[in-house]
Amino acid sequence: MKDLVRQKIGINVDVMDLLNQQIAKEAHSAAAYLAMASWCDHNGLTNSAEFFYKQSSEEREHMLKIFRFINENGGTAYSPEVSNINHEFNSLQEIFETALDQEIQITKSINNIVARCRKVQDFGSENFLQWFITEQMEEENQFRRILEMFDLMGTDGIALKLIDERIKHGE
Repeated sequence: MKDLVRQKIGINVDVMDLLNQQIAKEAHSAAAYLAMASWCDHNGLTNSAEFFYKQSSEEREHMLKIFRFINENGGTAYSPEVSNINHEFNSLQEIFETALDQEIQITKSINNIVARCRKVQDFGSENFLQWFITEQMEEENQFRRILEMFDLMGTDGIALKLIDERIKHGE
């Protein structure tokens, strides 16, 4: 009887597979942001460090949100392995550029899953993913605004400290 109940999952199996891949991407992002936080801490950029510690925590929350969604809908979520985390950066600007690129890739992945949901008419999963679409738009915008500061202020000496002081981590 238990096997029959499990076969009737509330999400499409292909979508579930894509969501499990997304779990791994969110876990990778969390670890990457942790590495960025460490670099910032090591280089005396305390606001940027706090910003990336918070980003890391948010990515883990995103991962868990998807993880729970899969399990709550009769699927099986898989705990991801995380590897290939870059710990070496040349500048704070490079870190924020890397972070924006990472967010753009996450956005593309979420959009791909939503497209699959529509194709297979998995409306519940599509509805669940709407929150992520909005979140990704906000994340990308946030990183673009920070990168604009580098364009306006420069990347050396006092400009770097002024940028770090303007990085928000309490929002």
